[in-house]
Amino acid sequence: MIFDYTVVVWKEEKGYVSKCPELGVASCGDSISEAMENLKEAVDLYLENAEALGLLDDLQESLTTKEKFTSHVEVMR
Repeated sequence: MIFDYTVVVWKEEKGYVSKCPELGVASCGDSISEAMENLKEAVDLYLENAEALGLLDDLQESLTTKEKFTSHVEVMR
């Protein structure tokens, strides 16, 4: 089965943070590509564990749908 998940990457003071919002899994790296590659590994380990625990079916819909939307919202305080 092919899982299609969202990756959000942002710059921090000492590198880049990457996150998969569907799973709440995050990682980091010194470059965007390294942060994304590290996230891919973290997601793979997460899914491997979910499968072992019998939880993969609960995640399947959010990771297989092709209809995903992201947006940027500003809040003033």
